[in-house]
Amino acid sequence: MDTTTEATPSAETLRAHEDKLRRRESMLRIAVPVAIVAALLLVWEWMVRANNIPHYILPAPSLILTTLFDNWGSLSGALWFTVKLTLLALGAAIVGGVLLAIAFALFKWVEIGLFPIAVILQVTPIIAIAPLILIYVSSTTAALLLCAWIVAFFPILSNTVIGLKSADSNLRDLFQLYKASPWQTFRYLLAPSALPYFMAGLKIAGGLSLIGAVVAEFTAGTAGKETGLASRILESSFRTEIPMMFAALLLVSLLGIVIFIVFAALSRLVLGHWHESEMRRER
Repeated sequence: MDTTTEATPSAETLRAHEDKLRRRESMLRIAVPVAIVAALLLVWEWMVRANNIPHYILPAPSLILTTLFDNWGSLSGALWFTVKLTLLALGAAIVGGVLLAIAFALFKWVEIGLFPIAVILQVTPIIAIAPLILIYVSSTTAALLLCAWIVAFFPILSNTVIGLKSADSNLRDLFQLYKASPWQTFRYLLAPSALPYFMAGLKIAGGLSLIGAVVAEFTAGTAGKETGLASRILESSFRTEIPMMFAALLLVSLLGIVIFIVFAALSRLVLGHWHESEMRRER
């Protein structure tokens, strides 16, 4: 009898073991951060209660959650406004950044002429030019959208341009040898080459669009019904309602986390079956 064959595990056994390790890793990725955050919140709660810290200096997490639920009617509208502003700015950044990146890759003179302008917009602090935008743009919502778009635009543009230029030169020569059309070269060579870079830029731009929306609203100092979470934070600071400030800040943080998780999952879905950056390696 061949003992070597019997000792070698079957393919099904290896697959089951790999699935078990994958499930364990996924659970750890969720359980460990949740446990750490829960421990920090418990320490925060204990510290506030043990030292009798007034709520107008540092509210306890339990008070922040209570304030969030009690004022959900006001905060939910502000949250929805911030979500709309963030997604609209990100959508405009994606469309503008990708189209301009394609133009940069196909026409050298376009890159030479316009890329320095894009760099200037990126390196200039948005809080410095937001007051000018609010002066020259009559609609406050449009001004806020423009500010958020400026912040989110450059990562999409820069990463996509790098991706389009990173296509293998030997493959470019092969496409030219077989007389591929510009559309065929773009579809089958340049676009797949740029996709991982674009997804990386998208994850960055998602968070930056939220930051741009919040900073622009802080600069505008808007108030009223059609305003976002930044306005709720400002209003609470003027009234010294610190628990309300923390509740609005909690929603901003949660929104940023959700945006990152969504785009990370999208990147895994798009690249997971073919690109090394998202493929699961066997252990």
